[in-house]
Amino acid sequence: MGERELLVNEFIAANGERVQIYFSTTREIDVYALEALCDAVGWAKRPIRKVRKALEFSFLVGSLWQERGQNRRLVGFARATSDHAFNATLWDVVIHPEFQGKGLGKTLMRQMIRELRREEISNITLFADPHVVTFYEELGFHPDPEGIKGMFWYPN
Repeated sequence: MGERELLVNEFIAANGERVQIYFSTTREIDVYALEALCDAVGWAKRPIRKVRKALEFSFLVGSLWQERGQNRRLVGFARATSDHAFNATLWDVVIHPEFQGKGLGKTLMRQMIRELRREEISNITLFADPHVVTFYEELGFHPDPEGIKGMFWYPN
């Protein structure tokens, strides 16, 4: 997959400043910035070495960046794993709380789907906490019509 970067959203902040948001597929993500983003939404801390490994072995890494002059700030992130032929699963979808409610979650998801479809991936799955199921349904995702097929194994 080639790297892409494009302007995907613009809005006016409360202070009157014009905010530009860019979507990128570069894997060059500062893992500390990513973990700060995850921390901002209350996710559990993860070992940095494992975060690096997850990025390295992901099929697609998508991020949203706020640009102000020469400064870039990570405000959204998602990644996908895949069999590189038919299936992909989306993971770690996150939008910074300051930027939630501005359509960026939908923008990020649509860009991720667009990139996966560009690679001819036809089956895209994800795991959703109950409070975000409606959000994903609005994007065209459906709960398993035959009931939950997913099963999980956890270490004791």
